[in-house]
Amino acid sequence: MHLFFIFVHSMIDFQQIILKNGLQVLVHEDQTSPIAVVNILYNVGSRDENEEKTGFAHLFEHLMFGGSVNIPNYDTPLQKVGGENNAFTTPDVTNYYLTVPSANLETAFWLESDRMLGLSFDPEVLEVQRSVVIEEFKQRYLNQPYGDVWLKLRPLAYSLHPYKWPTIGKDISHIERATMEDVMEFFHQFYHPANAVMVVAGDVTVKQVQSLCNKWFSEIPSGPVNHRNLKPEPAQLASRKLEVTADVPVNAFYQVYHMPKRFERNYYRADLLSDILGRGKSSRLYQQLVKGKRLFSAISAHVTGSLDPGLLVIQGKLGEGVSCEQGHQAVAEEIDRILEHGITDRELQKVKNQAESSLAFSEVTLLNRSVNLAMAAVAGDPHYVNLEPKLINEVSLEGVMEQAATTLRKENSSTLYYKKRSA
Repeated sequence: MHLFFIFVHSMIDFQQIILKNGLQVLVHEDQTSPIAVVNILYNVGSRDENEEKTGFAHLFEHLMFGGSVNIPNYDTPLQKVGGENNAFTTPDVTNYYLTVPSANLETAFWLESDRMLGLSFDPEVLEVQRSVVIEEFKQRYLNQPYGDVWLKLRPLAYSLHPYKWPTIGKDISHIERATMEDVMEFFHQFYHPANAVMVVAGDVTVKQVQSLCNKWFSEIPSGPVNHRNLKPEPAQLASRKLEVTADVPVNAFYQVYHMPKRFERNYYRADLLSDILGRGKSSRLYQQLVKGKRLFSAISAHVTGSLDPGLLVIQGKLGEGVSCEQGHQAVAEEIDRILEHGITDRELQKVKNQAESSLAFSEVTLLNRSVNLAMAAVAGDPHYVNLEPKLINEVSLEGVMEQAATTLRKENSSTLYYKKRSA
């Protein structure tokens, strides 16, 4: 008997306000608890950087907390009103979010508008944050087992598109050499109303948000319109491979395939395909290669979910004494089995259920709804946020197999053998 579950995905209702300076504001009312989220997404990520000056979007994630013209310390006034905040950078965007008791919503507007209007550009702040970022680069990417995987995989998979370097930057020297002029130029190009989406969600009203926008944001000058003219990645016509040896506990295997961009119909086919391959312990690769043949101690698959064409990623740690070549061969056999014999209705339904439940559970929190809404807006249309369950549901068995034949071609793959240094 097949068990099918139906997840009810509630729509995210919102209203849109666009200020004269180009700031796009989305208001999502939810009066269930007395909190409010203010999420400001700047349409700038590491893909917008100059190849000789990378890591700037991530550096700004830190600099934006270093105080603005009228507010020397961002965190103190926010904490005084019971608020908390954080930020993240991706190859596509830089996102700042804060949560406050809704009675203190205006404090959030005051803080966010002041740093959009003008950072302090204090040389001391730049030096402090530069040190923090350099230390993060060393700790997370250089001094950690497998930490530099994406520093190696991205330039292997991408030859032209700026996804070929990670958000931390291509090289640590770029941040070490960053001048105040570089920093100010980056800020004025990207950190302004015309290049931002603000989502205000929670115990708020559209009228209240409109009034606060007029008071705190409408006078901020609009900045230059940024027309992205990124080099598209050419179709990959031959498989690529890189081998590295390092002081790591076990051999590791990484393989990536080019796939469609987020919110495109075929993206959901590729996403569900990656789930069939390697999401959780019931997935094909785990069942066959961890539980069955015991070649891997762990293996998984996921997609990067980027706004330009991204990657389907397979990664695994090999068992003691198992070579990268053996692991690669075993993964290739499982992929061939899918391409030759297909997948079952049950497998597809299972990963659809997983995908829909993940989406439904993620949108329980006000903050996640705000981020998802902002991401959809920056991808081209905030209504995308409510289309995803439908697009997941519409994926057919034939669609997944078509996508598998297109994506999982050997010549579309880039493979990294991360080998343990022999004693």
